[in-house]
Amino acid sequence: MTYEHTVSFLGISIQPSSLADLTALVADRIEQHGKCVIANHNLHSLHLYHREPKFRAFYRDAEWTHIDGMALVALARLYGFRVERNQRVTYVDWTGPLMEGAVRNRWRVFYLGSAPGVAERGADILRQRYVGLQIRTMHGYFNVDPHSQENNDVLNAIEAYKPHLLMVGMGMPRQEYWIHDNFERLCANAILPSGAAIDYVAGAVYTPPRWAGRAGLEWAFRLGAEPKRLWRRYLVEPWSLLGIVAHDIIARRLHIRMTSPFGK
Repeated sequence: MTYEHTVSFLGISIQPSSLADLTALVADRIEQHGKCVIANHNLHSLHLYHREPKFRAFYRDAEWTHIDGMALVALARLYGFRVERNQRVTYVDWTGPLMEGAVRNRWRVFYLGSAPGVAERGADILRQRYVGLQIRTMHGYFNVDPHSQENNDVLNAIEAYKPHLLMVGMGMPRQEYWIHDNFERLCANAILPSGAAIDYVAGAVYTPPRWAGRAGLEWAFRLGAEPKRLWRRYLVEPWSLLGIVAHDIIARRLHIRMTSPFGK
């Protein structure tokens, strides 16, 4: 599967993809026995991207980056790119189709993340919904130092299971850093930093109504459900990005004016 529509702005590159596009991508990488990281971008990741060199390195190594957040759709449109609302894909919406694909194609799924007990509770629910699903889990509360025994045990467990699909749900940027640090030892065809995917399934995290996501209001529901954890992400970080966006747009316009034969 090839996809040539790459959108670049503010230093990031993304491949706007629908839910069906992403599911087909996973299927292709598994069928081809490939190995790729399918990342995602939202306002929080954009904030971290401009502050953390290791975070930027993770995205440079990712084969594919989709949009997770209507704010990124709006930004892409601001820069003149044609990006549709259905090209914003979250794991609340994508987990189900992924599990359907796993049952249909007999993919083995490994989920690493969530608090002790939560991941397995979510996996039990998924097994009931998608009969025949092959899924194993390990919680994300372990020493992620690449040289620690706990981290080595996790890698050995994944290697023993040989999953087609590895979902890492340890929160951003911890999950991205873990994937980056351990990529060479990860024996999975598709590796997905998946945030709270299983937490939503297990009911450990409130799931906003789906109309709110399409309307760009999901952040408000999440903030209302977890204000102590998310207030900075939704009420502070966007303001710092406004300065980056304004500076970039001004710089682009100045460049166009200086290089245009009609600019003087």
